Amino acid sequence: MKVLRLSTQLHKWIALAVGIQVLFWVAGGLVMTAIPIETVRSEHHVREQTPTPLVFDGVQAPGAIAAAQNLAVARAELKSTPRGTAWVLTPVEGDPVTVSAATGQAFPALDTATATQMAANAYRGDGTPTSTVLLPVAPQETGKEGPIWRVDFNDTERTSFYLSPQTGEVVTRRSNVWRFYDFFWRLHILDLKEGKDFNHPLLIGLTFLTFTIVITGFILLWIRVGRDITVWRARRRDRTG
Repeated sequence: MKVLRLSTQLHKWIALAVGIQVLFWVAGGLVMTAIPIETVRSEHHVREQTPTPLVFDGVQAPGAIAAAQNLAVARAELKSTPRGTAWVLTPVEGDPVTVSAATGQAFPALDTATATQMAANAYRGDGTPTSTVLLPVAPQETGKEGPIWRVDFNDTERTSFYLSPQTGEVVTRRSNVWRFYDFFWRLHILDLKEGKDFNHPLLIGLTFLTFTIVITGFILLWIRVGRDITVWRARRRDRTG
């Protein structure tokens, strides 16, 4: 009886303490399994693009570009972009530098009309661009740093395309579906600020407490089922006796 009483009290009070978070976990799990991740990432709004072949004519050597900019480069990547062939130079220290492979210099600044057109060219769906703005600091939801272009579309999900100010590439996509999903993800891992850390003490502690609810629940079930079986056997003996 002492074990039953102790298990009952632990189960009741711990469940009361963590019940709301368990509700968030279940709700978050439902959202994350019900909404396809491709929809969250707005992949259905990405227009299929024909690969653009790299243009090697007139491409400057990365070593010469690095020397001109006094960079100690650890890696150089040549790629096609909406604005032409580009070198992405990753220095030993610091952030990658993107330059035109033809000129060795940074691409000219994008204007609003060009950014809008590039986003529209990359978009698939029934929406049209409604707002284009160059943000001096990338929003947290992009996971990027530095300036970034944001082009909003008036589709059902209120999709936003974020473009690189250097190359005009769509570096990430966000929508109200993504924000809804992200809200429940943050609740799920209890990191409302950044939505990245799922190893912090609060989450670990609540998970441990939830584990104790399961254990005490099994103990209560075992005791109650055993008691019910004993009562059933006693009644059966009385009827047969």
